[in-house]
Amino acid sequence: MLTKIEVAFKELLTCLQTAKMYGTEHPMFQKSLEKAYGAFEDVFTQRQEIIIGIVGDELAFEKEIFFELGKLLRSAILYLKERNIERLAFYRGLSREELSKFIGIISGPKEDFKTDPQQLLAFVGIENISIGKLKVADSQVKGAAEFNQPNLYDFSMDKVAQVVSSVLNLEKIDPRVLKVSLNNIIDSLSIQRQELLKLATVKRYDAEVYVHMLNVAIFSMYFSSRLEFEKSDVLDIGVAALFHDIGKMYISRKTLHKPDKLSEQEFDRIKSHTVLGGEFMFKYVDSLGILPVVVSFEHHLKYDMSGYPRMPLLRKQHIVSSIVAICDVYDALSQRRGYKQDYSPDVVYNIMNKDRGSSFDPELLDRFFQFMGFWPVGSVVALNDGSIALVREENESDIRRPKIEIVAPEDKKRMVDLLQDGSLCIERYLNPWKEGREYLGLGH
Repeated sequence: MLTKIEVAFKELLTCLQTAKMYGTEHPMFQKSLEKAYGAFEDVFTQRQEIIIGIVGDELAFEKEIFFELGKLLRSAILYLKERNIERLAFYRGLSREELSKFIGIISGPKEDFKTDPQQLLAFVGIENISIGKLKVADSQVKGAAEFNQPNLYDFSMDKVAQVVSSVLNLEKIDPRVLKVSLNNIIDSLSIQRQELLKLATVKRYDAEVYVHMLNVAIFSMYFSSRLEFEKSDVLDIGVAALFHDIGKMYISRKTLHKPDKLSEQEFDRIKSHTVLGGEFMFKYVDSLGILPVVVSFEHHLKYDMSGYPRMPLLRKQHIVSSIVAICDVYDALSQRRGYKQDYSPDVVYNIMNKDRGSSFDPELLDRFFQFMGFWPVGSVVALNDGSIALVREENESDIRRPKIEIVAPEDKKRMVDLLQDGSLCIERYLNPWKEGREYLGLGH
């Protein structure tokens, strides 16, 4: 059914483009109209209505987003948005004449759409089509479009807080808006990967649970995209990663942030967050799918199944749970919190590699650090000649020797590829909240 709906809208927008090129009286338009109408008739044999939304620059139907169709018909989508059309609904009973009139109207000048576009349809007697703005909060739609702005990280954190709060209150959420938001993050990773990963690796002093959840989602999407997962799967992984720790919302902050050794009862309570999270996310299976349930439940199982919750029958951890587990621990070790110090990247690397083959899939762990680097993008580092540099890009063939920008002293400022310059090497990491702070704003 989903394929039939995708075909119907592809034919509809193709028909619109044909009308713009040839007019509605041309035989090419009539031929295109026949194909579009036939495609809608095929869908109406099984459905009463078809409602498509334009969220950001993507076409969405219920909880699915037609990414490939969106790429193919990007100009037609932008054309509709210019005419204040973000929601299109077609109902069983639609006639060929109505569809022809509809195409004729929307192929007209955009000045005609300054008022409510639905009034234009009513004026010519179209009863089985409705168009207009999306029936979601303006802030949600606006939010999906603003992800490419410089405040992407801050805005995304606020968005996560809203979505997670809605889930915790058992409120209905719009999975389309959530997926489009995550899709914009994926697009930003491909366009401005260094900047976004820098925001995620150079942690704030006032980091909270929402920051951790968003960071794990960003890392998981970046990691899975580098592993060449399909884009739709990367989105699903991002959603699952976003909610991996949802069960912790039901555990006392006093217990979670306790600086002293936990009692056995307190530790059991913390371990219960995986079961709590899995049970909770099961309530959202219809809108978010089963993967958030699996990842919430499994992300502490460990690669050798020695973690929790204990399983009566040993089985292999789902690959997405393994991906999220690596990103979860990486962010938790890197991030400064009120009850612990952050660790430098070299210490994080050493800690995680001690659990290679036990906690973590060894092959996945190697690939993760190959992509993230030993010294992550944005790290402030001291070199063996006494100069200070910022890490700008990883070298996957040697993760300890990235591409850097020397920012101090003034007379040594330049870009250096440590793979090409054997005289220089990184001696130590400078904490961005202490001795490295003054260098963060330097460079290009």
